[in-house]
Amino acid sequence: MSAPAVVVTGLGMITPAGGDAESTWKGVCAGISTARPLPELAGLPIDFACTVDGDLAGAVGGRAAYRMGRFTLLGLLAAVEAVADAGHDPATWDGTRVAVVVGTSSGGTASLTEQAALYERRGPGATSPQGVLLTIPNMPAAEIAIRMHATGPSMAPCTACSSGVTALSVARDLLASGACDVAVAGATESLVFPLVMQAFATSGAGARTDGDPAQACRPFAPDRSGLVVGEGAAIMVLEREDDARARGARCRARLAGFGASTDAHHPTRPHPSGRIAEVAARSALREAGWTPEEVQHVNAHGTSTVLNDATEAALIARLYPHRPPVTAPKGVLGHCMGASGAIEAGLTVLSLEHGLVPPVANLDAPDPAFAIDCVTKTTRRVDLRRAVSHSFGFGGHNAVVALERD
Repeated sequence: MSAPAVVVTGLGMITPAGGDAESTWKGVCAGISTARPLPELAGLPIDFACTVDGDLAGAVGGRAAYRMGRFTLLGLLAAVEAVADAGHDPATWDGTRVAVVVGTSSGGTASLTEQAALYERRGPGATSPQGVLLTIPNMPAAEIAIRMHATGPSMAPCTACSSGVTALSVARDLLASGACDVAVAGATESLVFPLVMQAFATSGAGARTDGDPAQACRPFAPDRSGLVVGEGAAIMVLEREDDARARGARCRARLAGFGASTDAHHPTRPHPSGRIAEVAARSALREAGWTPEEVQHVNAHGTSTVLNDATEAALIARLYPHRPPVTAPKGVLGHCMGASGAIEAGLTVLSLEHGLVPPVANLDAPDPAFAIDCVTKTTRRVDLRRAVSHSFGFGGHNAVVALERD
C-alpha cells in the first residue's frame, strides 16, 4: 500500500527580508542583500550579518516570552503565522493528533555564551534562572507545542544546515504512519553574536569585505569569497492530502519526495565529487516518481563559499543537464544555518505558487566553470509544477525535498 500524499496547508516565515512569508518572498524577489554592519560586532574581522528587525518578545507577548531564547521566539512567531495560514484554530483542534517537529543547528548557543560571560564577570548569582530554557535546542518545539496545545509527538532534529528539510521529512513520516493528523514542522536559528562571527572568520568560511557588506554574499559568482551569517525561521503546517481537501483547506504544495545521504568525508568540506549529495537528490526524485528532466527549478544551497558552490554546481549540471533555472536565496538572506533548509523549501513553495524564480543577489553571471542557469538581476517567470530544494550541512548531512503543485 502506498503512503498517503502529504501537502503544505500553511506557511510562516520570519527572516531578515521580512516578518512574514509574504514580505520575505517580496524581499527575495527583489534580489537585494539584507546584510549590514551591526554595532554589537564592531571591531571583529566580520562585523556584518543579516538579521531580523523588530521586538520579537513584544510580538510574542506575555511573560512567557522572557523565558525564550531568540531562536525560540523566531520559531514561535513563524509557527503562529503558519497555523493561521492553514486555517486551524489550536483552541478547537484535537491536540493529541498534532505533532511538532522543529529543527535547529545550534539552539541557544548565543544565550549560553551570554550566561557564561555573566558567570565569569559577576558570579553565579548573575545568571538567569531561565538559563537552561534559553539554551536547549528542543525549546522551539516545546514552546510551539505549549502555544498550540499540541500534545502529539514533538521533536527537534539536528542535521546542521539541513535541519529544516530533515524536520519536514520526519513530520511527513509521522503523518504517513498515522501518528498524527497535523504536523507543525520546520526550523529556526539565531547565531549572530560575536563568538560565532569570530569562529567563521577564523575558519575562513565567512566572507569579509572592506566595502559594502550587501555585496559580500555572491552565490555561484567567480569571485565568491564566503558565507554571510543570517538568522530566521520557517514553519509549515503539513497534512495528509485527503484530510486537507476534506476540510476544504488550500493545498499550497505537495511534498512529493525526500532524500538524504551523508558524505562521511570531512566535518566541513563537502565530498569533492558531489556524488554522495547526488544520492540524496536522486532518492528524492525516485520517491517523487520523477525523472531528473522533469525538474523545472532548483533552489540551491548556494552558500557563496568556494568549495560548496563548486560541488553543488557540478551536481546540478550532471543531474539536471536540461539546465532548469537555479536560485540561491542566501544572497539576500544570508546563511540562516539550521533554518536555511526550511526557509528555502518555503520559498520553493512560493515559487511554485507564483510561477516565479527569484534572482541570485549580487550575481551577474555564474562562474564560467559552472554549467548551470542561474537567474540573475530580476525574477524569471516559469510555468512551474515540479521543483527541488537542496540542503547540505556541516558533518556531510545532505537533504533534498521535491515539491509539486497540482
